[in-house]
Amino acid sequence: MTATAAAPEETIGMMVKRWRERRRRSQLDLSLAAEMSTRHLSYIETGRSNPSPAMIERICDELDVPLRERNRFHLAAGFAPAYRERPLTDLGAAQDAVRAVLAGMEPHPAVAVNVHWDLLAANQAMEAFLRDLPGELRRPPVNMLRATLHPDGLAARIMNLGQWRSHVVRRVRRQLERTAADGLAALLAELEAYGPPSPTTGPAADGTTADDLVVPLRMTTPYGDLALLYTATVFGSPRDVTLDEIAIETFFPADQATAQVLRSLADLRTAPRAETPT
Repeated sequence: MTATAAAPEETIGMMVKRWRERRRRSQLDLSLAAEMSTRHLSYIETGRSNPSPAMIERICDELDVPLRERNRFHLAAGFAPAYRERPLTDLGAAQDAVRAVLAGMEPHPAVAVNVHWDLLAANQAMEAFLRDLPGELRRPPVNMLRATLHPDGLAARIMNLGQWRSHVVRRVRRQLERTAADGLAALLAELEAYGPPSPTTGPAADGTTADDLVVPLRMTTPYGDLALLYTATVFGSPRDVTLDEIAIETFFPADQATAQVLRSLADLRTAPRAETPT
Protein backbone atom coordinates (compact mmCIF):
# COMPACT_ATOMS: atom_id res chain seq x y z
CA MET A 1 0.00 0.00 0.00
CA THR A 2 1.13 3.52 -0.73
CA ALA A 3 0.01 6.42 1.43
CA THR A 4 1.38 9.71 2.63
CA ALA A 5 1.43 10.09 6.38
CA ALA A 6 -0.40 12.96 8.00
CA ALA A 7 1.70 15.84 9.23
CA PRO A 8 3.01 14.92 12.72
CA GLU A 9 1.45 17.97 14.33
CA GLU A 10 -2.02 17.23 12.93
CA THR A 11 -4.11 14.82 14.98
CA ILE A 12 -7.12 12.88 13.76
CA GLY A 13 -9.32 15.33 15.66
CA MET A 14 -7.75 18.30 13.90
CA MET A 15 -8.25 16.62 10.55
CA VAL A 16 -11.93 15.92 11.23
CA LYS A 17 -12.49 19.52 12.28
CA ARG A 18 -10.58 20.88 9.28
CA TRP A 19 -12.65 18.88 6.81
CA ARG A 20 -15.90 19.59 8.63
CA GLU A 21 -15.20 23.31 8.39
CA ARG A 22 -14.08 22.92 4.76
CA ARG A 23 -17.50 21.42 4.01
CA ARG A 24 -19.20 24.11 6.12
CA ARG A 25 -20.91 21.56 8.36
CA SER A 26 -21.76 22.10 12.00
CA GLN A 27 -20.99 19.49 14.66
CA LEU A 28 -24.71 18.90 15.08
CA ASP A 29 -25.28 18.42 11.37
CA LEU A 30 -22.34 16.04 10.94
CA SER A 31 -23.09 14.02 14.06
CA LEU A 32 -26.69 13.45 12.99
CA ALA A 33 -25.66 12.43 9.48
CA ALA A 34 -22.92 10.08 10.76
CA GLU A 35 -25.26 8.61 13.41
CA MET A 36 -23.17 9.60 16.40
CA SER A 37 -23.69 11.94 19.32
CA THR A 38 -22.53 15.53 19.13
CA ARG A 39 -20.56 14.92 22.34
CA HIS A 40 -18.71 12.00 20.73
CA LEU A 41 -17.81 14.12 17.71
CA SER A 42 -16.66 16.91 19.98
CA TYR A 43 -14.48 14.47 21.92
CA ILE A 44 -12.92 13.24 18.67
CA GLU A 45 -12.14 16.78 17.51
CA THR A 46 -10.60 17.74 20.87
CA GLY A 47 -8.56 14.54 21.13
CA ARG A 48 -10.44 13.05 24.08
CA SER A 49 -11.65 10.12 21.96
CA ASN A 50 -10.09 8.17 19.11
CA PRO A 51 -12.48 7.07 16.35
CA SER A 52 -12.59 3.47 15.15
CA PRO A 53 -11.86 2.70 11.47
CA ALA A 54 -15.60 2.27 10.88
CA MET A 55 -16.32 5.64 12.49
CA ILE A 56 -13.62 7.28 10.37
CA GLU A 57 -15.31 5.93 7.25
CA ARG A 58 -18.74 7.18 8.34
CA ILE A 59 -17.35 10.66 8.98
CA CYS A 60 -15.43 10.69 5.71
CA ASP A 61 -18.48 9.50 3.78
CA GLU A 62 -20.50 12.42 5.10
CA LEU A 63 -17.71 14.92 4.40
CA ASP A 64 -16.96 13.49 0.93
CA VAL A 65 -13.28 13.06 1.79
CA PRO A 66 -11.15 11.69 -1.10
CA LEU A 67 -9.55 8.27 -0.59
CA ARG A 68 -6.00 9.63 -0.43
CA GLU A 69 -6.97 11.89 2.45
CA ARG A 70 -8.93 9.07 4.11
CA ASN A 71 -5.74 7.07 4.33
CA ARG A 72 -4.23 10.00 6.20
CA PHE A 73 -7.20 9.94 8.58
CA HIS A 74 -6.57 6.28 9.36
CA LEU A 75 -2.83 6.83 9.82
CA ALA A 76 -3.41 9.79 12.13
CA ALA A 77 -5.71 7.60 14.25
CA GLY A 78 -3.07 4.89 14.49
CA PHE A 79 -4.48 2.47 11.91
CA ALA A 80 -3.19 1.09 8.63
CA PRO A 81 -4.28 2.82 5.40
CA ALA A 82 -7.64 1.52 4.24
CA TYR A 83 -7.13 1.97 0.49
CA ARG A 84 -4.46 0.76 -1.90
CA GLU A 85 -2.83 2.96 -4.51
CA ARG A 86 -1.75 1.19 -7.68
CA PRO A 87 -0.61 2.55 -11.04
CA LEU A 88 -3.14 2.54 -13.85
CA THR A 89 -1.31 -0.37 -15.49
CA ASP A 90 -2.11 -2.54 -12.44
CA LEU A 91 -5.82 -1.79 -12.31
CA GLY A 92 -6.94 -4.65 -14.54
CA ALA A 93 -10.54 -4.24 -15.64
CA ALA A 94 -10.50 -0.56 -14.68
CA GLN A 95 -7.56 0.08 -17.00
CA ASP A 96 -9.39 -1.80 -19.76
CA ALA A 97 -12.44 0.39 -19.13
CA VAL A 98 -10.36 3.57 -19.40
CA ARG A 99 -8.84 2.50 -22.70
CA ALA A 100 -12.21 1.34 -24.02
CA VAL A 101 -13.76 4.72 -23.25
CA LEU A 102 -10.86 6.58 -24.86
CA ALA A 103 -11.01 4.44 -28.00
CA GLY A 104 -14.78 4.67 -28.14
CA MET A 105 -14.63 8.47 -28.16
CA GLU A 106 -12.81 8.59 -31.52
CA PRO A 107 -12.81 10.82 -33.54
CA HIS A 108 -13.31 13.11 -30.54
CA PRO A 109 -10.19 13.97 -28.51
CA ALA A 110 -10.20 12.29 -25.09
CA VAL A 111 -7.67 11.98 -22.30
CA ALA A 112 -7.42 10.33 -18.88
CA VAL A 113 -5.82 12.50 -16.20
CA ASN A 114 -5.16 12.29 -12.48
CA VAL A 115 -6.08 14.83 -9.80
CA HIS A 116 -3.09 16.99 -10.82
CA TRP A 117 -4.13 16.87 -14.50
CA ASP A 118 -1.13 14.74 -15.41
CA LEU A 119 -1.64 12.66 -18.54
CA LEU A 120 -2.33 8.97 -17.90
CA ALA A 121 -3.62 7.93 -21.33
CA ALA A 122 -4.95 9.54 -24.50
CA ASN A 123 -6.69 8.45 -27.66
CA GLN A 124 -5.32 9.06 -31.15
CA ALA A 125 -7.39 12.20 -31.67
CA MET A 126 -5.92 13.83 -28.56
CA GLU A 127 -2.39 12.67 -29.37
CA ALA A 128 -2.66 14.54 -32.66
CA PHE A 129 -3.25 17.78 -30.74
CA LEU A 130 -0.30 17.14 -28.41
CA ARG A 131 2.17 16.06 -31.07
CA ASP A 132 3.45 19.55 -31.85
CA LEU A 133 4.08 20.60 -28.25
CA PRO A 134 7.67 21.65 -27.50
CA GLY A 135 9.86 19.09 -25.78
CA GLU A 136 9.67 20.79 -22.38
CA LEU A 137 5.88 20.44 -22.27
CA ARG A 138 5.93 16.87 -23.62
CA ARG A 139 8.33 15.60 -20.94
CA PRO A 140 6.49 13.03 -18.74
CA PRO A 141 4.38 13.49 -16.87
CA VAL A 142 2.65 15.75 -19.38
CA ASN A 143 0.36 18.16 -17.54
CA MET A 144 -2.71 18.82 -19.66
CA LEU A 145 -3.49 22.23 -18.19
CA ARG A 146 0.10 23.40 -18.58
CA ALA A 147 0.18 22.03 -22.13
CA THR A 148 -3.03 23.91 -22.91
CA LEU A 149 -2.42 27.29 -21.26
CA HIS A 150 1.36 27.70 -21.27
CA PRO A 151 2.42 30.45 -23.72
CA ASP A 152 4.60 27.91 -25.56
CA GLY A 153 1.84 25.30 -25.64
CA LEU A 154 -1.58 25.23 -27.24
CA ALA A 155 -2.41 28.71 -25.94
CA ALA A 156 -1.28 30.31 -29.21
CA ARG A 157 -4.03 28.38 -31.02
CA ILE A 158 -6.85 29.17 -28.57
CA MET A 159 -9.00 31.92 -30.02
CA ASN A 160 -10.86 32.68 -26.75
CA LEU A 161 -7.80 32.25 -24.52
CA GLY A 162 -8.79 34.76 -21.83
CA GLN A 163 -12.24 33.27 -21.46
CA TRP A 164 -11.01 29.67 -21.49
CA ARG A 165 -8.21 30.41 -19.02
CA SER A 166 -10.68 32.04 -16.63
CA HIS A 167 -12.93 28.99 -16.86
CA VAL A 168 -10.04 26.58 -16.22
CA VAL A 169 -8.73 28.60 -13.25
CA ARG A 170 -12.18 28.63 -11.65
CA ARG A 171 -12.50 24.91 -12.19
CA VAL A 172 -9.12 24.14 -10.60
CA ARG A 173 -9.92 26.46 -7.70
CA ARG A 174 -13.16 24.52 -7.04
CA GLN A 175 -11.25 21.24 -7.37
CA LEU A 176 -8.70 22.39 -4.80
CA GLU A 177 -11.48 23.36 -2.41
CA ARG A 178 -13.11 19.95 -2.83
CA THR A 179 -10.02 17.70 -2.70
CA ALA A 180 -7.25 19.66 -0.93
CA ALA A 181 -4.88 17.65 -3.18
CA ASP A 182 -1.17 18.18 -2.60
CA GLY A 183 0.45 20.18 -5.39
CA LEU A 184 -2.81 21.51 -6.79
CA ALA A 185 -2.36 24.94 -5.18
CA ALA A 186 1.03 25.29 -6.91
CA LEU A 187 -0.51 24.35 -10.26
CA LEU A 188 -3.30 26.87 -9.72
CA ALA A 189 -0.77 29.62 -8.96
CA GLU A 190 1.14 28.72 -12.13
CA LEU A 191 -1.99 28.90 -14.27
CA GLU A 192 -2.96 32.26 -12.77
CA ALA A 193 0.52 33.59 -13.57
CA TYR A 194 0.09 32.88 -17.27
CA GLY A 195 -2.13 35.91 -17.69
CA PRO A 196 -5.01 37.96 -16.28
CA PRO A 197 -8.58 36.64 -16.33
CA SER A 198 -10.85 37.56 -19.18
CA PRO A 199 -12.45 41.00 -18.64
CA THR A 200 -15.68 39.86 -20.24
CA THR A 201 -18.52 38.15 -18.42
CA GLY A 202 -20.93 37.44 -21.25
CA PRO A 203 -21.21 37.11 -25.02
CA ALA A 204 -18.56 39.42 -26.41
CA ALA A 205 -15.10 39.66 -27.88
CA ASP A 206 -13.97 36.22 -26.75
CA GLY A 207 -16.17 34.59 -29.36
CA THR A 208 -19.02 33.35 -27.20
CA THR A 209 -22.39 33.77 -28.86
CA ALA A 210 -25.91 33.79 -27.51
CA ASP A 211 -26.41 30.35 -29.08
CA ASP A 212 -23.57 28.70 -27.15
CA LEU A 213 -24.82 26.14 -24.61
CA VAL A 214 -21.51 26.06 -22.71
CA VAL A 215 -18.22 27.95 -22.69
CA PRO A 216 -16.54 26.51 -25.80
CA LEU A 217 -12.87 25.91 -26.40
CA ARG A 218 -12.24 27.66 -29.71
CA MET A 219 -9.05 26.66 -31.51
CA THR A 220 -7.53 27.41 -34.86
CA THR A 221 -5.85 24.54 -36.74
CA PRO A 222 -4.41 24.08 -40.24
CA TYR A 223 -7.60 22.15 -41.05
CA GLY A 224 -10.05 24.82 -39.87
CA ASP A 225 -11.31 26.47 -36.71
CA LEU A 226 -12.72 24.23 -33.99
CA ALA A 227 -15.37 24.86 -31.33
CA LEU A 228 -15.28 22.18 -28.63
CA LEU A 229 -17.26 21.40 -25.49
CA TYR A 230 -16.13 18.86 -22.92
CA THR A 231 -17.52 16.24 -20.56
CA ALA A 232 -15.82 14.64 -17.56
CA THR A 233 -16.26 10.96 -16.66
CA VAL A 234 -15.24 9.42 -13.33
CA PHE A 235 -15.53 5.96 -11.79
CA GLY A 236 -18.40 5.30 -9.41
CA SER A 237 -17.60 3.98 -5.90
CA PRO A 238 -13.82 3.60 -6.34
CA ARG A 239 -11.83 1.59 -3.78
CA ASP A 240 -8.36 2.47 -5.05
CA VAL A 241 -6.68 5.87 -4.62
CA THR A 242 -5.54 6.05 -8.24
CA LEU A 243 -9.00 5.15 -9.51
CA ASP A 244 -10.58 7.72 -7.20
CA GLU A 245 -8.47 10.43 -8.81
CA ILE A 246 -8.90 9.49 -12.49
CA ALA A 247 -11.09 11.58 -14.77
CA ILE A 248 -11.65 11.11 -18.49
CA GLU A 249 -12.04 14.41 -20.32
CA THR A 250 -13.70 14.19 -23.75
CA PHE A 251 -14.02 17.06 -26.20
CA PHE A 252 -17.05 16.99 -28.49
CA PRO A 253 -17.83 19.28 -31.44
CA ALA A 254 -19.92 22.31 -30.57
CA ASP A 255 -20.96 22.83 -34.20
CA GLN A 256 -21.21 20.90 -37.46
CA ALA A 257 -18.08 22.46 -38.95
CA THR A 258 -16.00 21.13 -36.04
CA ALA A 259 -17.60 17.70 -36.36
CA GLN A 260 -16.60 17.58 -40.00
CA VAL A 261 -13.00 18.61 -39.26
CA LEU A 262 -12.65 15.92 -36.57
CA ARG A 263 -14.03 13.27 -38.93
CA SER A 264 -11.66 14.39 -41.68
CA LEU A 265 -8.67 14.22 -39.34
CA ALA A 266 -9.70 10.71 -38.29
CA ASP A 267 -9.91 9.69 -41.95
CA LEU A 268 -6.39 11.02 -42.54
CA ARG A 269 -5.05 8.98 -39.62
CA THR A 270 -6.65 5.76 -40.81
CA ALA A 271 -6.06 6.15 -44.55
CA PRO A 272 -3.51 3.66 -45.92
CA ARG A 273 -0.19 5.23 -46.81
CA ALA A 274 1.01 5.02 -50.38
CA GLU A 275 4.02 2.79 -50.82
CA THR A 276 7.25 4.49 -51.81
CA PRO A 277 8.46 3.27 -55.23
CA THR A 278 11.70 1.32 -55.13
